[in-house]
Amino acid sequence: MSRRTSLPGVPLLPSRVDLVIVGAGIVGLAHAVEAISRGWSVLVVERDARAVGASVRNFGHIGVTTQDGIALSYALAARERWLRLGKEAGFAVRETGTLVVARADDELAVLDDFAARRDGDAQILTRKGVTDRAPVSPRGVTGGAFLPLDLRVDQRTAVAAVAAWLNTRRECRVEWSTSVVGLEPGSGVTLVRTTRGDVVARRVVCAVGHEVERLFPVAALEAGIQQCRQQMLRAEPARSARRAIGEIGPAVLTGTSLLRHDGFAWSPSVARVRERLAQDRPDLLEAGLNLMVTQLPDGTVTLGETRAYGFTHEPFRSQALDDLLLAEGAALLGVPLQAIERWDATYPSAPQPFLVSEPMPGVSVVSVTSGIGMTCAFGLAAKVVEEALRS
Repeated sequence: MSRRTSLPGVPLLPSRVDLVIVGAGIVGLAHAVEAISRGWSVLVVERDARAVGASVRNFGHIGVTTQDGIALSYALAARERWLRLGKEAGFAVRETGTLVVARADDELAVLDDFAARRDGDAQILTRKGVTDRAPVSPRGVTGGAFLPLDLRVDQRTAVAAVAAWLNTRRECRVEWSTSVVGLEPGSGVTLVRTTRGDVVARRVVCAVGHEVERLFPVAALEAGIQQCRQQMLRAEPARSARRAIGEIGPAVLTGTSLLRHDGFAWSPSVARVRERLAQDRPDLLEAGLNLMVTQLPDGTVTLGETRAYGFTHEPFRSQALDDLLLAEGAALLGVPLQAIERWDATYPSAPQPFLVSEPMPGVSVVSVTSGIGMTCAFGLAAKVVEEALRS
């Protein structure tokens, strides 16, 4: 028997909808956007009072160009959705592109290979071309590349703006502080039991990031999901600095990023980059460093990231990794940096970049298992919703 629970001052959940989405991060909200565009009624439930997970703990980088394979097709589709949604929901989506800084000949060779393959989507830059596009230190720079398709959003506000926009739509409700405690499949529907009552849904999408193993441990085990823990910082010039950072329009990637993104992986020179770093800077590889910078609207920068993989991580943060981030960020930007905020971000990681599974009839588990949720979520969601319509 289903139950209805009303809290003082809190409206009842709808008794029946076409789609219940569990999780209001970017993957869950992307499914809501795609579903209402096809005429579905949607309820999104999120256990927290607002989005506080990986969807707000990232760089705000929609890194379309550096993807490959199915991720590239998802990213291209997502790019168009971000641009449209920014206008409809009233938040900034900036067509700033991405700057990749090469500080060794082997890194520049990777970018040459990449540009030749991407037919205009990557523009090779001289050393001056790099420093003209962003206030990076010219020291050691051999050249770089500019990727004009890539986008930027303010990661700290964009997800909230999407959720707020969805709540203005007649077809959708986003309900916070509401946990799912059970799913019971029936005849063509699923009973979704929550802490605020039960809802009957034609379809359910669980988009709970790295916590998929808590709801569907078998699906997580079969996909080989681990947790990737990242250390990241918000930084500004240290008090001893003689100058400000300056305006950074594009996202800034570096040579370590060439080891991170699948779009570069096919280049033979990637192996040479890794071999050189293993010999000259093994500390960077040991830390899983992807040195990257984006700038927030207040002029401070998001600086990251180190990565560690496992099933359960120690709760303690490494000062040595923070120091490494600050030192490498200072060398890149040419100004001493101090941390003003520190956080960890956790996302699911698996051999395949996306998890789409149906552990019970009418219930889909969807997760981006490669750290590219902001880039690919809308493209992935469009495919999942289209396939649900055909089923």
